[in-house]
Amino acid sequence: MGRTWREYGYLFLALLVAPFSFVYAVVAVVLPPAVAVTVVGLFVAGWVIVGGRVWAALYRGMARGMLGTSIATPMPRRRRRGFWRRIGVLLGDAPGWRGVAFGALSLPLAIVGFVVPTAFLAVALGGTTHWFWYRWLPLQEASDGSLHRGASFGTDYFIDTPPRQWILIAVGLLAFLAWHRLTLGFAHLFRLLSQSLLGPTGSSLRVAHLEQTRGTAVTDADTRLRRIERDLHDGTQARLVAVAMQIGDARDRLAHEPAADPATLGLLAEAHGALKDTLTELREIARGIHPPALDNGLAVALETLAARSPVPVTVDVDLPARPAPEVETIAYFAVAELLANVVRHSGASGAYVRVEVGGGALWLRVRDDGHGGARLGLPGASGGSGLAGLVDRVATVDGELDVDSPVGGPTVVTVHLPLSAR
Repeated sequence: MGRTWREYGYLFLALLVAPFSFVYAVVAVVLPPAVAVTVVGLFVAGWVIVGGRVWAALYRGMARGMLGTSIATPMPRRRRRGFWRRIGVLLGDAPGWRGVAFGALSLPLAIVGFVVPTAFLAVALGGTTHWFWYRWLPLQEASDGSLHRGASFGTDYFIDTPPRQWILIAVGLLAFLAWHRLTLGFAHLFRLLSQSLLGPTGSSLRVAHLEQTRGTAVTDADTRLRRIERDLHDGTQARLVAVAMQIGDARDRLAHEPAADPATLGLLAEAHGALKDTLTELREIARGIHPPALDNGLAVALETLAARSPVPVTVDVDLPARPAPEVETIAYFAVAELLANVVRHSGASGAYVRVEVGGGALWLRVRDDGHGGARLGLPGASGGSGLAGLVDRVATVDGELDVDSPVGGPTVVTVHLPLSAR
């Protein structure tokens, strides 16, 4: 019975809140077409739609506290750079629209859901207690002139005798049972509506699961690559260095022998040179897996990149904390590729690298004063083919790359990365 009263309280609270959410829903539906003629109006309308998330959060809290139903929070809004992209995200916010729809549907359901059970509750309370309070009712005259107290049905039927009182008590008990069932039924309708509109959809849950799976795969792959890099550095590379030293020592000793075979000395020299070349290639492979400069953080690594660049590069890094290792590695290689494109294709006299955190994401911006004309997927002034490869690299962690490169320059490449791949 405690559950019934709690859910009846939910219906009462829903009736109090529903008029306000209904008015908000009407505004959210009417406002976008009305203000679509102005850019500012579209922006305001977009935030009104997103405000549906606030109503959804309120109703989720009510469902959790009074219906005992926990509803997951939908995925957060995707943040986009650029005014028109931002407006598109705001106006197309599906969880916001579902919150608005719930606000519109909740008013008629709240009215019926509270009024109907309340009517049965009134009958139940009145019928089961009539035997006590009927004596204070005013006298009523029947058609035959007799006087009666108690509830009346018509002009000649009065509930003022024990048998009729018992019948009314039975009716009250049946009404109480009906109130109980109706309250639970309407509360369940609210529960179903809440689960349908206020939580994440099946497709968004699948997307979230796929993103989590992809993030786990990226993290695991990064961990395995780092282990390979350590094994190459501490194991294979060290052994090759030892072998190179032994061959070099053997070559030097044989060179001092009077009867040394020149052909053998030549072979030893070639083997020693080949080993040195192999070591150089191995170091490049290890550096490509995990740049040693990243051990001291992204800022130091980018400063090292800038110092090696033939084109003067200014680096500005503002990171309150280090991002996830796999994201940090992608950011490093993205900047490295972009600076390489600047050197190879742009004809720039200088470049500027800015790294910052905003909106829960890592933002990289590389700007050069070259002749521009870079295009994704097309070899151009700033190396479009390399940019296409970068798009694939940043997409592994749900990142984005945007190119702004008018002919004549400047070229600005912006990379957006989450702070964590998971």
